[in-house]
Amino acid sequence: MRRRWLNLDSPVFEIIFTMDLLRRKEGSRGRVLLAVVFGWCLGSVSCFGQNLDSELTFLLQAGKSECFFQTAIKNGTMEVEYQVISGAGMDVDFTIISPEGVHLIFESRRSDGVHVVEPTVEGDYEICFDNSFSHFSEKMVFFEIIIEGQAGDVTGDEEWPGLEEPDGSLLEYKLDDIRESMDSLHKRLERSRQMQTVLRAFEARDRNLLEDNLWRVSFWSCASVLVMLCVALTQVYTVRKLFDDKRRVCS
Repeated sequence: MRRRWLNLDSPVFEIIFTMDLLRRKEGSRGRVLLAVVFGWCLGSVSCFGQNLDSELTFLLQAGKSECFFQTAIKNGTMEVEYQVISGAGMDVDFTIISPEGVHLIFESRRSDGVHVVEPTVEGDYEICFDNSFSHFSEKMVFFEIIIEGQAGDVTGDEEWPGLEEPDGSLLEYKLDDIRESMDSLHKRLERSRQMQTVLRAFEARDRNLLEDNLWRVSFWSCASVLVMLCVALTQVYTVRKLFDDKRRVCS
């Protein structure tokens, strides 16, 4: 059994952009607006931080199992989706083990599945894929982990450090509305990316299954043609032997 650690946490380098540009009244109103937009763009790069979700495609050898570890915090949500892309039978055993060693989810010989652990406890969850029941066929497995409620996730004004409301001007441009719109757009784009990843995995699995079926159909079609030719030649030979009279006729 091999164990791997899913390292999803890395230092996030934030860009602190002050609003001194707004306090400079030398420029025109358009320049002030441009400074606000520029500062908002720089702040949005840092506020989103690093994506904590992850996906992985790996080859599961015959007769072996692979385990991965995912760190979670208390009262969070962890969603795990997996599917077997290729391999004979297109099935594996799937298990999720809590940090206390409790088997939360166990599935035997399934090709795909979606599971949500909520609420999570603080610690390392173990996610295992087992192919020990297969002695000859290796499996290509794709899985994705979606983490919500991590300690690094913050909401509200904490997501936008260094950005403050402008004083006096730009009344019609509310920074709060821009923040809310960008947060909503970021979440929707992230969800779209996750769905596209899952759809690509489904497409890869269907393509592998189609190619495997095409090979089987082509092989058995050629075998059937050979058998038909052999039967036809045998029938012709048998019929000719029936009318082949080698006896001599005396006249």
